[in-house]
Amino acid sequence: DLLFQDAVFDAVVGQIARLITASKKLNPVFVVGAPLRWRGRLYNCGVAIHRGRLLGIVPKVFLPNYREFYERRHFTSGEGMRGAAMTLAGQEAPFGIDLLFAAGGPNAFSFHVEICEDLWVPQPPSVQGAAAGAEILLNLSASNIVIGKAQMRRLLCASQSARCLAAYAYSAAGAGESTTDLAWDGQAGIFEIGDMLAETERFSATPQMAVADVDVGRIRQERMRMNTFGDNARLIGEASPPFRRVEFDFAAPSGAFDLCRRVERFPFVPADPAMLADNCYEAYNIQVQGLSQRLAATGLKKLVIGVSGGLDSTQALIVSARVMDRLRLPRANVLAYTLPGFATSTQTKANAWRLMRALGVTGAEIDIRPAARQLLTDIGHAAGRGEAIYDVTYENVQAGLRTDYLFRLANNNGAIVVGTGDLSELALGWCTYGVGDQMSHYNPNASVPKTLIQHLIRFVAASGDVNQETAAVLHDILATEISPELVPAGEDGAIQSTESIVGPYALQDFNLFYATRYGFAPSKIAYLAWDAWHDPKRGVWPPNIPDSAQRAYGLSEIKSWLRVFLRRFFEQSQFKRSALPNGPKISSGGSLSPRGDWRAPSDAHAAVWLDELDKNVPDTE
Repeated sequence: DLLFQDAVFDAVVGQIARLITASKKLNPVFVVGAPLRWRGRLYNCGVAIHRGRLLGIVPKVFLPNYREFYERRHFTSGEGMRGAAMTLAGQEAPFGIDLLFAAGGPNAFSFHVEICEDLWVPQPPSVQGAAAGAEILLNLSASNIVIGKAQMRRLLCASQSARCLAAYAYSAAGAGESTTDLAWDGQAGIFEIGDMLAETERFSATPQMAVADVDVGRIRQERMRMNTFGDNARLIGEASPPFRRVEFDFAAPSGAFDLCRRVERFPFVPADPAMLADNCYEAYNIQVQGLSQRLAATGLKKLVIGVSGGLDSTQALIVSARVMDRLRLPRANVLAYTLPGFATSTQTKANAWRLMRALGVTGAEIDIRPAARQLLTDIGHAAGRGEAIYDVTYENVQAGLRTDYLFRLANNNGAIVVGTGDLSELALGWCTYGVGDQMSHYNPNASVPKTLIQHLIRFVAASGDVNQETAAVLHDILATEISPELVPAGEDGAIQSTESIVGPYALQDFNLFYATRYGFAPSKIAYLAWDAWHDPKRGVWPPNIPDSAQRAYGLSEIKSWLRVFLRRFFEQSQFKRSALPNGPKISSGGSLSPRGDWRAPSDAHAAVWLDELDKNVPDTE
């Protein structure tokens, strides 16, 4: 009942006036809670202040009157309060639940304010705020703490930010509040589209701040792509009075600064061990379920697969063996072939055989070199005459023959061909089109990036799903240099290295994720990559990343390989993806199927992306 005391009200107004004055030389927007009187009634309000200006005042709508709460004893609900104004601390400002605060300038954003219980109802006011365009939703809360309530707040905030495709910042009262009958933990957190970016220490005796960078660009991209958000916003807008826009200028911070948010080095591979384990479990089982359904639908009972001893064919073979278990068929029904060519190493062929034996599949070997020599001779290629000409024709003759053999073997054995190429290779066009490794009857790897393939193999090795012998083979394969093994080693013994041609998969998967999942400009992708990769000691690495792989990439390397990615992805390789065989989508935004996440012309040019990169990203730091 102290809220009814004139002295308390005068003190509140005095402190708001003090905040307004103090904010004149400060850049942040302040939103503070206050009990305020308007036309003979008391309202529980959020007050927005920026650079000496009272931007607006938002009253609480839903007043709890159950258990320990008695808010209707004091306050009036703000329901229906639209189009009003209030004079406070010598300034007149809009007052109501219809306020959308919109910052202009280079860092434009918009926000909406609701209070405490407003979040706990089935349709919070912030739903209308988000539908009206608010990208950041703020909640001021005098929420007491009981056992289990902190987790419920996290769930509510994360859910609201996810459903509204927004950022949600929540701040609860803490130390200094009366503990006559209640206690306070001071929980504050910042969430973005379901992700918790920051949270304060709870039950602290000193003031705490939750600080995070909100990616408004990500929010805008998600809302633009998810057309049902726009449909729902339109329906909400038609059923509700329009919001008033409270516009103000917001200056960009001066000077260089570091991001507060953690940018994952591997966006397809979370650094959190529990989350990574969950992702690997789901990805592996999606692959198994997809291939199982396809094989069952054909009425056939056998699979044909080429096994090179490399990462992709290893994962596809593991999946194929598990499919047989799922369908209660013998693993011998997996017909696995190693198809050595001119540059197949002893190590990879040995690993292929070890893996086939360890998994209990039917293994066989077909040497493609005689047929390759004959084909090179038939087409008049210099290599057919014994010359050391190792061009794309030389490589594709081998890749094409392997696929040709596999399809004919499938015909001959009543089987389907299992594809092995992964998402990263499809993005970069690092596959042979048509009669080559681009084609199969079904590809369980089609939506799995190379960086995730490596962790899937580690996951299977550690899962108990395979015996110790198989696990040992898998670790040996993980340690092998990534190579197509189509060109013989040079005089120095150096083998053909995929990553020296198309770029480090760690960077190219990063580029792929942000280019296709969010449509970010190359300059933003480069900045995020630099933030994630320039310091190997910063942040957390995913489990089991070898020390040798925990390296840094500077801006010049990042820009150079991003240029390779942009040209190969947008300009050179779409025709291969336009004829993509079937395969299950694995991760959000992680599919390049023309029937799914990615539709693009095969004759596009990369000039727009390359020009933006050159214009906005320097060559050196």
